[in-house]
Amino acid sequence: MMRIHKEGFPTILITILLAAVLRYLSSHFIQSDLAIIQYTVDTILIVFTLFIISFFRIPNRTFHYGENDIVSPADGKVVVIEEVFDNEYFHEKRLQISVFMSPANVHVNRYPINGEVVYSKYHPGKYLVAWDPKSSTDNERHSIVLKNDKAVVLVKQIAGALARRIVNYAEVGKTVKQNQELGFIKFGSRVDLLLPLDAKPTVKIGDTVKNGISVLATY
Repeated sequence: MMRIHKEGFPTILITILLAAVLRYLSSHFIQSDLAIIQYTVDTILIVFTLFIISFFRIPNRTFHYGENDIVSPADGKVVVIEEVFDNEYFHEKRLQISVFMSPANVHVNRYPINGEVVYSKYHPGKYLVAWDPKSSTDNERHSIVLKNDKAVVLVKQIAGALARRIVNYAEVGKTVKQNQELGFIKFGSRVDLLLPLDAKPTVKIGDTVKNGISVLATY
């Protein structure tokens, strides 16, 4: 069974209204002897509407919980596993693992660990394609840092060429649970994790992962 995320209702409503208007106009301007064209238009409108609805789906899942596990905050494909220097919060080297979210993926983001939100900041920016290495630092993004007694982890939601709205629910000072909803990125993009250097990756580049289920690393 599947639910629709609350962030999707306005977009879905607009899409349905737009499809209804286009259907009404097409039925008045397409001649009756061109029924095949009307069927084609109807099919396109239905498929497009269903595709938009699918962006906001929340499938039922049995989440993975692990005290020493860093669970994927996003659905998608692992595109980066490397050491980087973080200029935003740590000002030192960290292990970066990045997950690219395509338009077909589930777009809910979840907290990868238990901990306290000690940092939350929105950064306006560009809309480079999400696989561009510069998107991590140049694109619109929202960064949060989670801290517990074992690790400090930075989670970065990054907008891309299609994703033009980042939703983030984090509040500094709040204690959050692993797999609790962190936010939502409309229409794809990517999520970066900056982990301690001694974290041990359990995935490789190209792996497909799911939020709340796949373990990206252990510590």
